[in-house]
Amino acid sequence: MATRDDIEHWKSLPFVRLNEGRQSKAAEKQPDPDLGFGTIPASRYTSPAFHKAEWDRMWTRVWLVGGREELIPDAGDWMTHTVGPENFIFARQEDGSIRGFFNVCPHRGNRILPTDGTGAAHSFKCGYHHWEWDVSGQHIHVPDIETFPQLNGCTQHLKQVKVDTWGGFFWFSMNPDAEPLRDYLGVIPDHLDPYRFEDMKLIDWKTIEWDCNWKASVDAFNETYHVQGIHPELLSWLDDWNVQIDCLGRHNRYIVPFTTPSPRYRDQRTLSEVMVGMAQLNGLDPADFEGNPRGLRLAIQKAKRAKQDDSIYPYKDLSDDQLSDDYHYMIFPNFTMNIYGETMLLFVSRPHPTDPNRMYYDLMNFAHLDKDQPYQIPDHQTYRHGQISLGLVLDQDAHNLPLVQAGMNSSAYDGLILGTQELRIRHFHKTLMDYVGADVDAD
Repeated sequence: MATRDDIEHWKSLPFVRLNEGRQSKAAEKQPDPDLGFGTIPASRYTSPAFHKAEWDRMWTRVWLVGGREELIPDAGDWMTHTVGPENFIFARQEDGSIRGFFNVCPHRGNRILPTDGTGAAHSFKCGYHHWEWDVSGQHIHVPDIETFPQLNGCTQHLKQVKVDTWGGFFWFSMNPDAEPLRDYLGVIPDHLDPYRFEDMKLIDWKTIEWDCNWKASVDAFNETYHVQGIHPELLSWLDDWNVQIDCLGRHNRYIVPFTTPSPRYRDQRTLSEVMVGMAQLNGLDPADFEGNPRGLRLAIQKAKRAKQDDSIYPYKDLSDDQLSDDYHYMIFPNFTMNIYGETMLLFVSRPHPTDPNRMYYDLMNFAHLDKDQPYQIPDHQTYRHGQISLGLVLDQDAHNLPLVQAGMNSSAYDGLILGTQELRIRHFHKTLMDYVGADVDAD
């Protein structure tokens, strides 16, 4: 068993990179902002007043992900999506664009379409009184319109939201004055376009209702400090110490070295079972790395680089580190990606309509697939916490988060005490409060 002195020694060792420049300006370390070390109030996670202020001042002002473009490929295809108390319709148009509308009939407030569904239509008709619109949201018909003198010939179009696309996703904003999506994303497209998200296929899609605030979910995936406590199984093949953290305008990221042991791991000379599997998966002999597990990471980078010209994966457009490591980005406020050369794991944390102690966690898996490989869009399923397994690591997080939320509600708990390894969380709160305003904390 490694001693505390052993761990401190391993932490102090220089971290070796195949290419010091990482072959990409997008991977350069950004200066850390000075955000202080003040306590983050627990009330931001528990207060109904703060929950409402977030909705009024933040959620309704920013760009949010609506869905995957491949879910509505043809003209007339539609899907609905919920954020907080609102539900939206997104419909593919004849010109290939996507329009978005509030899923509410202007007559008596009925939902026009099912609130968690997809379909295809030539028009949308309210099931209550048969008011009808085309897929562009334009009014077609109001039965007995002559009995509505107050309309005075005015059409009742569906209320729109702004829609744009990036990375194979369509995004929307309830703010009619929202800046263009690309301006909102900042450097994100420049950093991530080489992964070709638009060419990836959705291979799994689940939503789970969790008993915690949506920010507790965002926090859980924005630092590696918890790996030693919640996920000790990862320490043999994931370096939770040599992690690069960068704040990117509203957004942030970290870069986590994979296929190399953490300095906290008890055995720095023997390949773990997971590391053996990673070597074999990449055509390498595990025996070559006994006594030097850290050498496997660079060998995997070289192996992938050697086959970049004959691969379905975008290896040739990626830096060396991107061939092995987890490039983990958070697009404010709630879009979190674990990105690899072959796949992406996406988490979207959505607020509950009324309860700050509950949320909806969307889990989506994407992969680059061979064009000849059979493919079918997976069904979307919704569960309560504990109904299904999400795999060992996510099950560990899911088990812990309700306990976090319960503690947040304790009168003995003042708020988050964040260290330097949790800079992304502090930066996230800084961005949040830029929208919400400090006056809400004072309540």
